[in-house]
Amino acid sequence: MPPVSWGAHTPCYPALQSADDRAYIAGMDTSPFRLTDRAAARIAEIVAAQGGDAALRVAVLAGGCSGFQYRFELDRERATDDLIIEHAGASVFIDPASMDLLAGSELDYTDSLMGSHFAVRNPNAASSCGCGTSFSVAE
Repeated sequence: MPPVSWGAHTPCYPALQSADDRAYIAGMDTSPFRLTDRAAARIAEIVAAQGGDAALRVAVLAGGCSGFQYRFELDRERATDDLIIEHAGASVFIDPASMDLLAGSELDYTDSLMGSHFAVRNPNAASSCGCGTSFSVAE
């Protein structure tokens, strides 16, 4: 397996492993996708209000004004190839195709006078639209 680099981190040889029907990256100090404490707290709050036993699915779809757009939705079932990110009691599912565009990203939650929303800080995005929900990548 060739080495993989997650942004500015040292290349490593990740091994996709599974335990208890969960896929995860072994031997990494940091996740290829991170949740802030604020995002984890908000996800946990939303899931609890919906009856628990769900995760936030983060996906990247073709479309939007910049070429790709983020999609956020609660999901009670994970696909067998989903990557599961867990932090502070919250779970996020990401499909492998979306992970290619989200590698090294961080999900945050912002609550201000201008509104509240999840925001992805994506080092792969070369540009984004004004609303922050779509982006393009360098060619």
